[in-house]
Amino acid sequence: MLWRESEHEPTTDRFWTAGWAREALEEIVADAEAAASPDGEWPFHPRDEIEPGEVWSGLYLGAAGMAWGLWKLGSAFDAAGTVTNALERYRANPDFRQDPHPPSLLCGESGILAAAERVGSPAADLERLRALIVANRSHPTWELLWGSPGTMLAARAFGLEHEWRESAKFLLTQWDQETDLWTQYMYGTVAQYLGPGHGFAANVHALRGLVPDAVLRERVVRAMERMALHDHGLVNWPPTPDDDPEHIRVQWCHGAPGIVITIGDLLPWGLALAAGQLIWQAGPLRKGPGLCHGTAGNGFAFLRLHALTGDALWLDRARRFAVHAVEQVRRERADVGRGRYSLFTGDIGVALYLRACIDADPAFPVIDNL
Repeated sequence: MLWRESEHEPTTDRFWTAGWAREALEEIVADAEAAASPDGEWPFHPRDEIEPGEVWSGLYLGAAGMAWGLWKLGSAFDAAGTVTNALERYRANPDFRQDPHPPSLLCGESGILAAAERVGSPAADLERLRALIVANRSHPTWELLWGSPGTMLAARAFGLEHEWRESAKFLLTQWDQETDLWTQYMYGTVAQYLGPGHGFAANVHALRGLVPDAVLRERVVRAMERMALHDHGLVNWPPTPDDDPEHIRVQWCHGAPGIVITIGDLLPWGLALAAGQLIWQAGPLRKGPGLCHGTAGNGFAFLRLHALTGDALWLDRARRFAVHAVEQVRRERADVGRGRYSLFTGDIGVALYLRACIDADPAFPVIDNL
């Protein structure tokens, strides 16, 4: 079993046009702009399971991610002021209510400071960001969400070469020669994750430039061939080497989509293409339209395969997933009475995916274009 049919739905029969895509993108942006409070806060969606009264500020679920996404899409929204307010709120009441504040990229202060640098916020503080990258160098999770692979992306994005290189060297020492994996220590558990959300794929991606591509490819091929699950010409990967079939996923965070998106160029062609066929055959995710575990995130795998192969089939499939993701946005908005306002789980991620499909651009938000 490479996927569970109950977690997917048939792809829409509606076809893509560039004009329709631009209108859908503008609809999502306008809704996000209108839903923001004067202080730059958005109401949470019930599917994000946020406690009543909580206000989140970071890139993954919070206001900084929304502001960054709107800025990336060319909105006239006050992204700079929103990020300034988000940083103030975060320092008083951090996401996940952790003390001390985590320095991570997606869930911590580093991500808010990275957004501040990008959108021109007066809260931008490159020296503070530099210090947080250094502080996060040996974070024991050894993964993107909390650990140094995430803050390494910030270092690389803002020209902090020394800080990136020192973190990369340390990350390399944790890459086990026997298993070809890293070990993640987080949430009270010990595991070896394969996907980019918490493990191998994003770690390899963060090491690009320090480790030669030939060496990365050799180790990626060895690990991914060994752990690939095959069935009738399709390929997927479990979240961890020890997972049973009940835990299989087809998402950006865990499974074939994220692996193709993040390290598809390092995979053998046969594995990458079989993984793409798996994503298409499984269909859009019922979980929703977003980036982390939704239809838009999965669709970026098709954009990556189009960039790698030049085959227009993959661009067509990416755009069909984009149409389906928009239908999911509209359906959820009708059910709940409002949009879903977060970068990695919400509608603004779908708008970024629409832009990527218009431009045939495989760069995944934040991970490839912070």
